[in-house]
Amino acid sequence: MNVDHSAPHFPRHRIDLGGILNGCWTSKISGRHTLSSTEVVNNTQQTDPAIDTATQENPEHTHDHVHDHQHGPTLNPECSREVEIEIAADEVTRAFRTVLKRYQKQARIPGFRAGKVPESLIRTRFAESLRQDVVESILPTHFREAIEKQNLTPVSQPQVTDLHLQEGDPLKFKAVFEVLPEFSIEGYQDIKVDKPSTELMDAELDAELDRIRDSRATMEPVAEERPLVEGDWAQISFKGEFKQDESTTEQSQPITGEEVMIEVGGQNTLPAFNDALRGASTGQQLKFEVSYPQEFGEPRLAGKTIAYDVEVKGVKKKILPELSDEFAKELGEYESLEDFKQKLKEHLQLDKQRKLEAETKDKLVEAMLAKYQFPVPESLVQQQVDARLDRGLRALAQQGMRTEDMRKLDFARLREAQRESAVNEVKASILLDRIADAESIKVDEGEVDRELEVISLQTREPLDSLRTRLTNDGSLARIREQLRRDKTGSVLYERLAS
Repeated sequence: MNVDHSAPHFPRHRIDLGGILNGCWTSKISGRHTLSSTEVVNNTQQTDPAIDTATQENPEHTHDHVHDHQHGPTLNPECSREVEIEIAADEVTRAFRTVLKRYQKQARIPGFRAGKVPESLIRTRFAESLRQDVVESILPTHFREAIEKQNLTPVSQPQVTDLHLQEGDPLKFKAVFEVLPEFSIEGYQDIKVDKPSTELMDAELDAELDRIRDSRATMEPVAEERPLVEGDWAQISFKGEFKQDESTTEQSQPITGEEVMIEVGGQNTLPAFNDALRGASTGQQLKFEVSYPQEFGEPRLAGKTIAYDVEVKGVKKKILPELSDEFAKELGEYESLEDFKQKLKEHLQLDKQRKLEAETKDKLVEAMLAKYQFPVPESLVQQQVDARLDRGLRALAQQGMRTEDMRKLDFARLREAQRESAVNEVKASILLDRIADAESIKVDEGEVDRELEVISLQTREPLDSLRTRLTNDGSLARIREQLRRDKTGSVLYERLAS
């Protein structure tokens, strides 16, 4: 399954660091676990004493519920970093007191007035939630301070290990996360690839004109009574019976067709049909066999032999429209045939230029990936695998695949199949970002505005609400990153392609 990185061509991998440094990070009371702050908030609300006390009757059950999440991805050791943090006991104690008072104020437990639930009961019934809230209230700040002090920028959700949390004691923990690799991009200016000519040839324009004429052609009966010749179109009805052999164990239904048009000697017409129809006349009955190759495009026919009964119903000729001013005006708002040809030529020229530039940029990426070897964060690879699978599943859904059938797919195999491409896409994004830094390439607000206008037109979402939504969910920052990569790719194309 190959899923999109649509134009512009440089890989659209998005590295979003904002969420990590704004509290979306890993926390667990013991062991190793990934849990975003959103998940923590949701679970805390479910076990908040002001909302629900039933699930608190069994603390063990609550523990399982809160932490029943998928463990974080295996990190690439070459990109992993670890910080050890200790938080003073008095700050831990203050955090416990603050959280405890909030629980006491909000708790609604039968037999006790609001705000009067004994502290000992709160500690017993909501022990796990208390600890979770204390962790969430003090860990992120100290984690950010620690990574800033060491000049580290995580690109993965930090995973907390060896956490010691006990009221009255210092809080100690380790946080493991991935960072972007350090490597030299020296010599990137020397990478060269062939820069193909983007000039439109007359033959290409003529071929497109022929295609347009062919799409507007009409089929007209041949007036005189004569046999079929090369270039004629035979109007036929047919019935095809599958020939049985020793390897065939089931009876296949015959294939039939009525009023089917077949070009005698046509590029897509099977030789057996050409041989049988050439020289045949209207009303003639034909019998012949066709042995389809194993690689035939229609699986039902591939490798099979079919015995056909064919009746020629008529002989027709394809009539192409004349290239004239009237024909041009039928195609659109064109003043004349020359006006149409000129606009068609400009369109084909631009299309060819975009296509060849995209192919050349792909070759530049391949050359850079071959030149620079460096490790990539596994978390980013898995994010890219997720993105590729998501696009693939959306494509399958658009093609009519049912949700229940999608659930039967072998996702482990699909993920593995996407891995190599995902690794290369992440590497390409990291390289482009490094080169953009070296070249001091920036994206101005006007470029962002133009991109948003295009998205607004495509999605039919008002520009103001689109901007607000993309800003709030972090997508605007990712769009800006991708525009910068696209801009970097264009700079490399103009400078390096020769």
